[in-house]
Amino acid sequence: MTSNPAPEPEKESHEVLLVQTGEVYACSENESLLAGMCRLGRRGIPVGCLGGGCGVCKVKVVRGEVASLGPISRAHVSEEEERQGYTLACRAAPKGAVILEVVGKMQKSFFHGFAIQQNVSRTKQGGASWES
Repeated sequence: MTSNPAPEPEKESHEVLLVQTGEVYACSENESLLAGMCRLGRRGIPVGCLGGGCGVCKVKVVRGEVASLGPISRAHVSEEEERQGYTLACRAAPKGAVILEVVGKMQKSFFHGFAIQQNVSRTKQGGASWES
């Protein structure tokens, strides 16, 4: 008789703030930032290849920390850019509250119909603090 492995514990969910629109969404530690972003339920979020190769989901982590979910194409995010906080949303998961800026090819379609906000600061009572 074989025993079934214990189910993996559910990972914690964190808030992700999109600087330009002020939108906030929940994203689990075991899912990509892009998967969480798609739950916003609106058009204009290009998903591309979902494998880190096309670069359409390029973002900059303004604040917070993310974990890599796999390799990303150096054609779209150089090592220097990665050190500056750039990554592909399909290949990164939050390790805590994260503030993202949408950049690159994703910007035009992502912001269609939205007025871009500048210098968004937000604090959720009892939750993640976006100001340090």
